[in-house]
Amino acid sequence: MTQRLTIRRPDDWHLHLRDGAMLAAVAPESARHFARAIIMPNLVPPVVTGAQAAAYRDRILSALPDGADFTPLMTLYLTEETDADDLAAAHASGLITAVKLYPAGATTNSASGVTDFDKVRPVLERMAEIGCPLCVHGEVTDPAVDIFDREAVFIDRVLDPIRSKTPGLRVVMEHITTKQGADYARSGGPDLGATITTHHLVINRNHILVGGIKPHYYCLPVAKREEHRKALVAAATSGDASFFLGTDSAPHTDPAKLQPCGCAGCFTAPNTLSILAEVFDREGALDQLEAFASLNGPAFYRLPANEARLTLTKGDPVQYPPQLETDDGPVTLFDPGYALHWAIQD
Repeated sequence: MTQRLTIRRPDDWHLHLRDGAMLAAVAPESARHFARAIIMPNLVPPVVTGAQAAAYRDRILSALPDGADFTPLMTLYLTEETDADDLAAAHASGLITAVKLYPAGATTNSASGVTDFDKVRPVLERMAEIGCPLCVHGEVTDPAVDIFDREAVFIDRVLDPIRSKTPGLRVVMEHITTKQGADYARSGGPDLGATITTHHLVINRNHILVGGIKPHYYCLPVAKREEHRKALVAAATSGDASFFLGTDSAPHTDPAKLQPCGCAGCFTAPNTLSILAEVFDREGALDQLEAFASLNGPAFYRLPANEARLTLTKGDPVQYPPQLETDDGPVTLFDPGYALHWAIQD
């Protein structure tokens, strides 16, 4: 039985660091274990220009502890007014790694997102030409579509038409939550990848609703049926290069979560690797953890895998603080609901 596992240092291909006091508190948590992260641009106001991305990157670097080895990979927030020349220049300089598509109103701070996808087609065509990946929050916002069906409908109504009309566009389906999402990613060829979060490997919609509402399990896209969670676990542990880790670690203070209209998001940055090792161990797939967490993402983004290594050991249950204290207020850490026996060695 494996009791010790060494992998290349992982990356996080979908991360929310927020700004201000929250940024100062949570950035060190990701920098502790991850070498790089795709940084989400949905601040208020959003990061829509190269100059704004450069300023945000500087704020992130200033929030890191001395000596931290962590590279924020910046993104731009796609709007119907995005300047394709500014985007291309930011990508050519290495300032940004990708562009993020939010359907307007789909999730936290997405009001500035896209309503008319035809209006962004010229920008998408430019992205295809220069090889800049598009990271997609894959849900429709049509109120007539049930929230548990919005990912599958998005694939049919939006994503597949975009890819068909924009040959060569490289797309990441972010935080997939359904069997349909996993199946589509698996069949999409080398220009399509998909991130899977830590929490969607652990919880289904019963965890949120049965026995009382659990606001710290509420996220967007919302967790689905157990059959979909199992499909995500099968995809993540398969070794298939289409799938890689994007935690979607999304911190909100407890007062923001525990209100009549609470915020969506699970904060998983501190304990993600312990949870992943537990999930992969239970599936008898520890030999595939490095591919999911450390190799498949860099390969899709055409970046080298990290040379540094990280070691996990299995032993007595690992204790994580239940909350992270910030100057904005406490942030509750995602609780998988079972003991974690895999610890990261310093």
